[in-house]
Amino acid sequence: MNRIQSEEETLRVIHAARANGFKSVSIDLIYGLPKQTLKGFGVTLDKVIAANPDRLSIYNYAHMPTIFMPQRRIHEEDLPAPQVKLDILDMAVKKLTNAGYVYIGMDHFAKPEDELAVAQRQGKLHRNFQGYSTHSDCDLVALGLSAIGKIGPTYSQNYKELEDYYAALDRDVLPVMRGMELNADDLVRRAIIQALMCHFELAKESFNSTYRIDFDSYFDTELNELREYEREGLLEISPQSIKVTPKGRMLIRNICMVFDKYLRTRQQHALYSKVI
Repeated sequence: MNRIQSEEETLRVIHAARANGFKSVSIDLIYGLPKQTLKGFGVTLDKVIAANPDRLSIYNYAHMPTIFMPQRRIHEEDLPAPQVKLDILDMAVKKLTNAGYVYIGMDHFAKPEDELAVAQRQGKLHRNFQGYSTHSDCDLVALGLSAIGKIGPTYSQNYKELEDYYAALDRDVLPVMRGMELNADDLVRRAIIQALMCHFELAKESFNSTYRIDFDSYFDTELNELREYEREGLLEISPQSIKVTPKGRMLIRNICMVFDKYLRTRQQHALYSKVI
């Protein structure tokens, strides 16, 4: 299938989805791919906007050849430089907002009437490990290979290999490979990251009363780290709140990472894909 056929097929799928009652149609794009350029991504984005989806997700390509063997065939020198990737994201935000989409945050865009944008305006937007959602914090049951579930204050992941998965089922046990239970510190940090990612601000007093902490003293280390972002104009810190500026929304993932204690060592950082 050539490029023109692929574009026509995409439009047919979108039209068919709407004709069959789908309330929201979404398109996913990836930036940071080998040999990708700002100009080339702009052309793609114009065609996607013309297709008129209700939502768009624009993900940063995660190059982790030590984890994913097929990526070892990709030459790192063919990957766009960090500044090019940042320029691509900046262009995407400008093009899509000019086209009438709301920048939900991180990697999501939606039309103003889409339920994602409505939920954000109403303060009801939620984010889980699969992305933004209109559903409040609820349990997620994992089905299938490597699937991740969330039940109450726990997370679990199923076996990644088919043989192990079925062996567990044959023993009449859940095919769970690993899991963790969140402690009190995990829960407050998760709530902070939720607030910043979904609404780009938080009120310190709400965390003081809900989690029985003194925000400024409990997160003294994190607040000191955030001062650098404040100097760069990415956020505003006051005695009452933390507010992310429009400029800072593009780097909300970096800001939230400050509150993730599991990313605090250099060795742990290396296990995660680069943000930019």
